[in-house]
Amino acid sequence: MKNTVVDISALCDNRGIQPPGTEGDYGFNIWSNTFPAEELPEPGSLVPVAGVPFEFPARPAPGGDNIRCRGQLVPVPPGDYDWLYLLGAAERRTEDQVLLHYRDGTVRAEWLRMSDFWPQTEARFGEPLAFRTSAMRYPRHTHPAHAPSIWQQRVPVTVPGEITAVRLPDNPAMHVFALTLGTDLEARRAS
Repeated sequence: MKNTVVDISALCDNRGIQPPGTEGDYGFNIWSNTFPAEELPEPGSLVPVAGVPFEFPARPAPGGDNIRCRGQLVPVPPGDYDWLYLLGAAERRTEDQVLLHYRDGTVRAEWLRMSDFWPQTEARFGEPLAFRTSAMRYPRHTHPAHAPSIWQQRVPVTVPGEITAVRLPDNPAMHVFALTLGTDLEARRAS
């Protein structure tokens, strides 16, 4: 598998990972819950999840550490990809469409399904667990009995062609922390 890690930091507009002892404009969800930063990889670090490398969370950016999906267009290095991999979580389990933009102007829809971040919730759509922290931050305290999750999603590219961008769903319950595109070289050699 050839993987292309995509820098999404310029589009990050939500601060859902909070260092200990900090205050300010944090809030993964409407109740301002956050993931404890000390239990997740360093910002901008390259981490493997289920065999796929991700830059997680996105490089430190003034807007935040994840994209709250509102239909953003994510430019990607042009390429003939087989898979779109994301690290993300939903404020409640949800599914919506991503749009793949091809060099020839074609736009094709594929389904993105994300399980809930909420503590102790299992994968609704069978995706691998990327990270589960031992606690969840609230605006005035950290609750040690809650263990929120971030998942790895995989979206197939069902129609071959050179992809130049991905439009995320207009669904603010979905959050994307990292994006990697994959090309299955072995399957291509076999066909």
